[in-house]
Amino acid sequence: MNTPPEQRLRQHPEERFGADQNVIDILGTLHALRSESTPVRDGHRQITLDQSGPVTLVLFAFEAGGQLRDHHAAGVVTMHGLEGKLHVSTEAREYELSPNKLVVLAPNISHSVLAETAGALLLTVCLVPDTRPEG
Repeated sequence: MNTPPEQRLRQHPEERFGADQNVIDILGTLHALRSESTPVRDGHRQITLDQSGPVTLVLFAFEAGGQLRDHHAAGVVTMHGLEGKLHVSTEAREYELSPNKLVVLAPNISHSVLAETAGALLLTVCLVPDTRPEG
């Protein structure tokens, strides 16, 4: 479904993505994200900041108690804590993600995120072929 330009909340992805060079104001974007009038889903808002080839950058703004339900990506995932206290859970471990901490996950590792406090994270996914040995 295409939203008419005058009704769009955000700049169209074609206008945000694909530049050879780009500067992103993370704090300004985070403020704008938190100011949006759309309803919060699962206690968070998110915006894809850039998508170029196999790399996608996504900014998340969490309310206390917000969550990303268990999911996985077919690529290396990094989650960089920007604000607050977040918990990243995998089958093997739980990580506390606070400002300036980074969690790195191999492709196809199922994970979830729970915000203990209001917070924010920058997620990067770099799609790669699955290179794990079979068996």
